[in-house]
Amino acid sequence: MQNQEWFNSLPIAPISSWQPVSGGDINEAYQVIADGIPYFIKVQPNQSQEYFAHERRGLQELGTVINTPTPIASGDIDHDAYLILNWLTEGPENQSALGTAVAKMHQKHHDQFGFYTNHHTKSLIKDNSWNNSWRDFYINQRLIPEVKVAQQKHRWSEWRNQHFQNMVNAFDHYYSKHPVTASLLHGDLWAGNYMFTEDGTPTLIDPDALYGDREYDLAMTTIFGGFTPDFYQAYNATYPLQDGFENRLPWYQFYYLCMHLILFGETYGPAVDNILSKY
Repeated sequence: MQNQEWFNSLPIAPISSWQPVSGGDINEAYQVIADGIPYFIKVQPNQSQEYFAHERRGLQELGTVINTPTPIASGDIDHDAYLILNWLTEGPENQSALGTAVAKMHQKHHDQFGFYTNHHTKSLIKDNSWNNSWRDFYINQRLIPEVKVAQQKHRWSEWRNQHFQNMVNAFDHYYSKHPVTASLLHGDLWAGNYMFTEDGTPTLIDPDALYGDREYDLAMTTIFGGFTPDFYQAYNATYPLQDGFENRLPWYQFYYLCMHLILFGETYGPAVDNILSKY
């Protein structure tokens, strides 16, 4: 918990008030009023200003095609990293508008897979080095590093490893014959990472941005719910999905569920095993 002296050191001072708010699952989160203007402040204790570099760059990239909070400043004070964003007030939900907006975001393309910055999580560094091959990127810069961490945390088994190798082989074989267009992705597209502003504008928050297969983003929307048929209908009307979409979801769902297995333990083991059993 920060104090008044710490807040007074922010580059938006003088500050008239501050209070903790929700939205701080990983970071501390505050609403700060400075010169009558509300701001949303994220704080990560015991980190340098580089901690928020990936999120800030992701918000800037996504913000060219979809509404996001605007990064105003970032840095660190007394070894605590901060990110200052404009304050957004929530409004009415419109799933169709969200589907259209996400489809338009996915229509922003790149000639390579990856991103400008890496993402530092609690468990590993996601290597976003640019790669000409989606097959290579997803296998060697996402799946294999993740499974190594699962092994280190003793949340892996020979059965899981065998079926994981089968899944990787199926993924590699499929995309050797089906090229992928690199789309701008949110990277962590679950229901907790979208909101609607006062006028109903769909807005994405907390990105883990990269350029990759758009089905990677869409797979996340299917795991924990929160996206209605209106979302998918509007998405498909704007940027039609290719045939067999449902059959390709599991190898992307695996990545998110395995990350939860690493972070939260065997509660997610059955979900991981359910996917691996398909291969």
